Amino acid sequence: MAQKRKPNISQKPIVAETPKSGPVVVPKTEPAKYSRTKQVVKEKGIGLLFDKYNYFLMIGGVVLIILGMVVMAGGGSTDPKVFNGAELFSAQRLTVAPIMILLGFAIEVVAIMLKPKQKAGA
Repeated sequence: MAQKRKPNISQKPIVAETPKSGPVVVPKTEPAKYSRTKQVVKEKGIGLLFDKYNYFLMIGGVVLIILGMVVMAGGGSTDPKVFNGAELFSAQRLTVAPIMILLGFAIEVVAIMLKPKQKAGA
C-alpha cells in the first residue's frame, strides 16, 4: 500500500506587506504650446519630401513627356480628304516621339529614387 502524503500545514503562506499610505496624487501636466514635431521640423529644416534638384528633374520629365505627346500628334493634313501615309508612318511619330516619352518616364523614376544630398551641418 502506498502511503498518503500529509499536507505541510506548519508553514504559513508568505504575504507581502503593503505599506500603508495616503491616496496617490498625480500632478497634471500643462498642455504643450507647440508640438514636438513642429520643433523638430524647424530645427532640422524638414518640410519637403524631395530636394530642389529632385523637383527640377520631375518637372523636366513631365515637360519631356508632354513634348513627346505633341511630337507624336504631328501636323495635320491640309486636305482632310487626302490620305497621306508617308506622314502618318513617319520616323517622327514612330521612333522619335516614343523615345522622348520613355526618356521622360525614366527621368521621372530617377527623380523619385534619387536621394537628396546631405547638408554639411547635418
